[in-house]
Order: sequence, then C-alpha cells, then structure tokens
Amino acid sequence: MTDIADDGVRADRTQGVQVLARAAEILRLLKVNRAGLTQAEIAVKLGLAKTTVHRLLNALATENLVQAIAASNRYRLGSEILHMAEAARSAVMAEIHPRLIRLSQEIDETVDLSVLDRGQMTFIDQVVAPQRLRAVSVVGASFPLHCTANGKAVLAGLSVAEVKSLLAEKLETLTPNTITSRDKLLRELMKVGPKGAAFDREEHSLGICAIGMGLIGTPLGPSAISVPIPAQRFEAKSASIVKALSRAVRDIQGMTA
Repeated sequence: MTDIADDGVRADRTQGVQVLARAAEILRLLKVNRAGLTQAEIAVKLGLAKTTVHRLLNALATENLVQAIAASNRYRLGSEILHMAEAARSAVMAEIHPRLIRLSQEIDETVDLSVLDRGQMTFIDQVVAPQRLRAVSVVGASFPLHCTANGKAVLAGLSVAEVKSLLAEKLETLTPNTITSRDKLLRELMKVGPKGAAFDREEHSLGICAIGMGLIGTPLGPSAISVPIPAQRFEAKSASIVKALSRAVRDIQGMTA
C-alpha cells in the first residue's frame, strides 16, 4: 500500500510540474507576441492539445496572468504580470543601489542606471556625485540609443538584426560629434562587444562625455550603468573609470544572476 501511495504522490508531483512548465511556455510565448494569440495558434506553436491550452488559459486568466482581448479570440499577458514585473524590478534596483553608491564614491562622479524602453534608454536610478561641476540627468528621462554611452552599451549586446530594427540608416545629429551613419555605428559596436565599455565623446551634448557598460542576464532586461563626465575631466579619468565600472558590473551581475 505504501508503494502505491508513494507512486501516486510522485505522479501528482510530476503532473504538477508539467502543468507549471506548460503555463510558463504560454506566458513566454505571449511575451514575444504582444498583439496576442488565439488558443489555436498557441496550441500549434507549442505542440499542445487545444483542450490543454484551453484549460491552462482559463486557469491563467483567473489569476489575471493572461487576459482575453475584447472583440477577438486572442489572449495577451494580463495585468498581474505587470505588477509582478514591477515588483521584481524594484527588488533588483534595491539590491543594485548600494553598489551604485560605492561606485560613485570610488570614482567621485555621478552614476546612472538605465533600461532599454521603447527604443530609448530610460534612467531608473542615479547617484549624484558631490562635484561642483557635474553631469546630472533626471530619473525617468529618456535618451537616444545611438549617441549615448548607455545606449551604445546596450546596442553592443544585441544582434545586428536587433540593432537595425531599433535604428534608422540615417541617425539624428545632436552635436558635430554624433555618429549619423548606422553602418559606422555598427562598426563601433562590434569593437565594444557585449562586455566592453562604450563611449559618448560629446556626441549627445557638447561639454559632456560618458562611459557605459551593459548589464547582462539581470531581471532588468537590456540595461546599462553609465558615468557622465564633464568633458574637461574625461581624458584624465576615463581609464580608471572603465576599470571601476567593469568591477561594479561584474559584482552586480553576480548579485542578480
């Protein structure tokens, strides 16, 4: 009797894990299909029976993890996913912030944390250095990808196809130093690579330079830490900032992996 009972418990656990895995597959599929998918499309893409997909979607909808799109047969991610994502982002930011403070104190410069958001880099955290002459932006502000250190750092971690989907062939000119050719920028990004330092040499704003490095594999998604510097301090401090920034990025990726 004990063996039969144990087998039943193991079977229930296996089935439960399988259900969770399939539900996660549906959520991941909807994440990359923002216009939504029908039950039939989900079943085909995941190789599942329509009845299984129907049952899972109903369960997910009950928890607001997916929602039916009005006047259509499609489903998309639900509001609860957004709340969970915001909670996860807040937790990660709270974990990262002390390391940003330490980096700012080490280099005596402002440090920014930003994420890729709708084709721009949006600042989500900042530690301001007590320098009289300093470069400071506003948390919540967004900046172009092609002429900023944080933008270049994130682009350098993407595929060529992804970069082309985000950037036009002819890029906006903001200063005489702005790279306006997508092909020329791609050549620069190849030198940076996903783990290298990207530079803004007065390409976004005259008088301001910056150094940025991408964060890989964190819950924030495509993101970067950057250090804006008044141009007059850039050459003297850039090498030491790159070293300190590299250490900070390694630490943060180790913390959030």
